[in-house]
Amino acid sequence: MVEILNSDIRLTKNESFVLRALSDAKRPLSAYTILDELRDEGVRAPLQVYRALEKLVQIGIVHRVESLNAFIACNDKSCEDSTATAFVICDKCEIVQEVSDESISCFLSQLANQASIKPTKSSIELHGICNNCEKLSNNTI
Repeated sequence: MVEILNSDIRLTKNESFVLRALSDAKRPLSAYTILDELRDEGVRAPLQVYRALEKLVQIGIVHRVESLNAFIACNDKSCEDSTATAFVICDKCEIVQEVSDESISCFLSQLANQASIKPTKSSIELHGICNNCEKLSNNTI
């Protein structure tokens, strides 16, 4: 079974399963959590999940959140047009917000020029406590 996202992108059965698991998740998932969720679908080996994740990240519909060693489905359509994506991560509830903004891309380009480096990869992750968790902790005190 091959799922067709558009005329250029075709997903295998395992890639479709992994993408669906990430799309349905409320939080980032590790590869092993994905594997556990997909065992009933016939996905049995970590390599199956890692191969699917590698392809989904490569085509830009899944992101790796480095600091959490986890993955999320891309939920920002402007991400396709941006060369840089940032993630805002709540350390309490682990909700991740994806932010694609041209100013981030510009800043990173300027930084690369100043450092005389041609970037091959960038990852921006801002950790903190979201407003909801902050309100909850203030109400319990």
